Amino acid sequence: MSKIALILPCFVNLRCPRNPRFLSSSFNAAGNRRSFCDYSPPQDGFAEANLIHPRSRINRVRVMSRTSASSSSELLRAHCAAIANEESVLREGGGKAGHERQRKMNRLPVRERLGRLLDKESPFFEIGLWAAYKMYEQWGKIPAAGVVAGIGDVEDVPCMIIANDATVKAGSFFPQTTKKVIRAQRIAFECSLPIIYLVDSAGVFLPMQDEIFPDEDDFGRIFRNNSVISAAGIPQFAAIMGNCVAGGAYLPVICDKILMTKGSGLYLAGPSLVKAAIGQVVDQEELGGAQMHAEISGTVDFFEKDDPSCLKRLRSLVRLLPEAKESKTSRTSKETFKPSKDPDTVYDLISFDGQKQYDTRDLLATVVDEESVDEYKADYGKTLVTAYARINGRPVGIVANQRLQVRTKKEGIQMGGVIYSDSADKAARFIMDCNQTGLPIIFFQDVTGFMVGRDAEQSGIIRSGAKLVNAVSNSVVPKITVVVGGSFGAGNYAMCGKAYDPRFIVAWPTARYAVMGAAQASDTVFAILARARERGDKKTTHEELEELRIKVKQSYEEQTDIRYGASRGWVDTIIQPHETRDILIRLLQYVRRPKPQAHFHTGVIQV
Repeated sequence: MSKIALILPCFVNLRCPRNPRFLSSSFNAAGNRRSFCDYSPPQDGFAEANLIHPRSRINRVRVMSRTSASSSSELLRAHCAAIANEESVLREGGGKAGHERQRKMNRLPVRERLGRLLDKESPFFEIGLWAAYKMYEQWGKIPAAGVVAGIGDVEDVPCMIIANDATVKAGSFFPQTTKKVIRAQRIAFECSLPIIYLVDSAGVFLPMQDEIFPDEDDFGRIFRNNSVISAAGIPQFAAIMGNCVAGGAYLPVICDKILMTKGSGLYLAGPSLVKAAIGQVVDQEELGGAQMHAEISGTVDFFEKDDPSCLKRLRSLVRLLPEAKESKTSRTSKETFKPSKDPDTVYDLISFDGQKQYDTRDLLATVVDEESVDEYKADYGKTLVTAYARINGRPVGIVANQRLQVRTKKEGIQMGGVIYSDSADKAARFIMDCNQTGLPIIFFQDVTGFMVGRDAEQSGIIRSGAKLVNAVSNSVVPKITVVVGGSFGAGNYAMCGKAYDPRFIVAWPTARYAVMGAAQASDTVFAILARARERGDKKTTHEELEELRIKVKQSYEEQTDIRYGASRGWVDTIIQPHETRDILIRLLQYVRRPKPQAHFHTGVIQV
């Protein structure tokens, strides 16, 4: 075996304990739906500040490999509680003061609106809860980027809900708000999900307009998507339940059906701007009120007196969809499937420091139906496990990193988590076969990268890696990615990272993203600058180089934290490990819906 220089993660890999409070489909007293990853904080007054160091923007709990099992478990629970507690805070939006402002205007807070709109027993798969997390601190806190997005059932029809949170900067659009809405629209389009927009927004956040307004993934793309989705025949409903101004006014008008509540406003320019622009003095109702649009402009289809009436009407309109009737009549008792291992066992399988070897087949046994696995080329390319399986009776293909050290007859010892030439070739062939059969593919990422070194290069690792990337890129069956642990370098690409169009990408709480590990990055920067100094660049002292190494390492540690990635939309949501099977069951229901085929014609145009 050649000398190697692997990119290895340097973080502790903590796992979260099972807690029944994490999974619920009910609403609490504040009207907040408990989603797959929801959490009710402990009653003993646990504070996140006890765990998170005040000088760090994002910190992780670290434990040494010699830490006892009991103390490691305590740290694990504290880490998990801190993450979940942060999520519960994010769901509060603008907090008590913001909710009170809404009620004074006779409007419900956004999550109470969701509570009335969604079926009572429907779980809500929330997307982008961590969007904008600690990204715009100069402007204050922007929880969930000021918009709630996710999939839930309305009259037994799974719908994508996109709802502005007016308690957060009056529902203004920040750069990540736009990207979150566009991501939600894309998921809805690819899964043929009806979209319901609950509009309550002041429009673009003007101090950052240069990062929101003009580009292909900015504000205007939302309305372009509205038009394309309408042309594809996917139902879109818009309920204006507050402000809807400037360019944002186009969103509801491009939708199939428009509802508007009394006291709301829909106009391209508000009264102040109209006066400044053309000198006209006009009040809000005359300019763009709900009654005006219902009686004079004819823009609004349904005039509603208040939020409850509007949400009731929305449910009634969704009930008219053919799919709603089909779901009502197709209710039958279904066979119950279960995995061969209790999902809780994942916490015993994975070590706290992330260095423990584990057999990924044991992980898959907590996710797939028992006795459903047919492993593909089990004795070849062993650092990737490829298998046909079923999840709740649905057939799927699986590509998962093997974390055990394996022995092969041709290569000898191969290290777990590393992609070798033979495993890349196998996975590429498997992905092609899944496309031939029409099976959705689920990727389980815990990858340190591709193998490097003389032997690897001579074996054609670049050629094999390119083959795998090509297969993933051109795959047309639905893809779902679960980031279990490390997601480093080109391994992220080969295992269907965000750039490779997974329908959904979810991550465990301690997943790690980076081009390389923090220690490797800091050592590389140090070595480059040190060599420059030896060549005559005496501007940097040895002490300054060492200080730079520490800063680079700290920066990488922060940036590889999954919350950093989730805030930027690299993953759709952070999930609890023991809930992986339950979530995949639901996501597979969404991705099995036929994707609309593109053909030219316009969608619904208002006249």
